[in-house]
Amino acid sequence: MISAVGESVNSVERQSRLTLFDQGSSLGAMDGTNGSRGLHATDRLHARRPLYTPAERQRRDASVWTLVQGVLAPVQFVVFLVSLGLVLRFLVSGEGYGLANASVVLKTLVLYTIMVTGSIWEKAVFGQWLFAPAFFWEDVFSMAVLALHTGYLAALATGALNARGLMWLALAAYATYLINAAQFLIKLRAARLDMVRPQPLAHGACSP
Repeated sequence: MISAVGESVNSVERQSRLTLFDQGSSLGAMDGTNGSRGLHATDRLHARRPLYTPAERQRRDASVWTLVQGVLAPVQFVVFLVSLGLVLRFLVSGEGYGLANASVVLKTLVLYTIMVTGSIWEKAVFGQWLFAPAFFWEDVFSMAVLALHTGYLAALATGALNARGLMWLALAAYATYLINAAQFLIKLRAARLDMVRPQPLAHGACSP
């Protein structure tokens, strides 16, 4: 009787161990599956469409407007730095309004130039004048930059703002310009990464 009870207890213990082992194996398999799914999800997250398709990259490299943009962008930044210094000088000391005002007008004219040539470049590379998917949000924010700079010229022409008001408006325009410039620098970095990092095939496109 005791022997039978002992065998029954041993049998129950063995069955419990087997059940626990099976459950552990199942959990391990589930963890492995979930881990694999997590890795695949991470891969999909990091795999993005290249900024340029091979055809767009070829058109970009062949277009003279690419060189024009490459020259105008640093020119605009230099004009911005000089103008920013003159504007801040006037706001602090009250001196040099004429130079500060002229520098903001020059900065605005350079902006207009780079906006026009940039639209031509976008048409040559992507087939549309503005809001190409690769630079959609950069173009959207460029509209705010353009509006504030144009607002400065309008306020100057109509006398809607006094000298200090004009300079504060110029600073607001310059703040949006800096944000927009940062957007384009991020895209430039992404384009360079695309050149050295292989990209998965997507919609028939791949990194050259």
